[in-house]
Amino acid sequence: MPLPYDSSRSALYCPDTAETVFADGAAFSEQAVLAECARLAYYRAEVSGASKERLTSALALVGFGEPTLFADAATGTFAFGALRRIDGAALIAFRGTQPDDASDIATDLAASWEVWQAGTARVHKGFAQAFRSVQVQIEAWLKEVKPRSLLISGHSLGGALATLAASLYAPILLLTLGSPRVGDSAFCASVAHVQHHRYSNCCDIVTRLPPHISGYCHCGDRYYIDQQGQVHVNPVEGFVAADRTAASLSYVAEHAWRIGSVLLRDLADHAPVNYLRAIF
Repeated sequence: MPLPYDSSRSALYCPDTAETVFADGAAFSEQAVLAECARLAYYRAEVSGASKERLTSALALVGFGEPTLFADAATGTFAFGALRRIDGAALIAFRGTQPDDASDIATDLAASWEVWQAGTARVHKGFAQAFRSVQVQIEAWLKEVKPRSLLISGHSLGGALATLAASLYAPILLLTLGSPRVGDSAFCASVAHVQHHRYSNCCDIVTRLPPHISGYCHCGDRYYIDQQGQVHVNPVEGFVAADRTAASLSYVAEHAWRIGSVLLRDLADHAPVNYLRAIF
């Protein structure tokens, strides 16, 4: 059964409270696995044994072993890695911005440029600093598990960190949900070889930040989710603009007035579950 659109504040601000959509014995596409793992990264496994058990149990439903956690308290950065037993594929999923974490907010706001990996490409300074805070942990784990292949995902800020990771580790698939722009055109060119499914949900304002006029660009193929939850690969801007306008108007009539709903679709569309509904 398809997942319904969720306009609630809990879906946007507390994705860690929802149970996994993985089910025992069910088959899921690689894209669906990566999308749900981007949401599972919000489970606070680094501070709660119960949350780590929830994460471990969810991953087991799709064949992955116990997760290894990568965390840095100073930057608030979190990701997990897990190995799939059947084929030796490794998965890394990055957590997005948590509204109650001041360090995450500071990361998002540090939008000045930084040269990436001693090259000519430039990236968002806050994203680069957050990624580097867990880079050594991730690379030590990859060296230990020696995966046969690599999959990377992330939502929101996690999508930006996942994109930076993909520029270094060359995954067979990078899937991002609601990612902001990460770097300039030179950076995007440097990751053009990576198969990148970049999902952008209708009115989601985060996907429009930082502004393109500041020199930031999006990487990868755009998988645009329209107001009905249908996916369009690299649609023309005229279609997107018309769809967003219609979606914003219908949201006011159908959702904005309800108790517990997010006031604007520009924010509600950023909720991880409203990405999953187009993939599952």
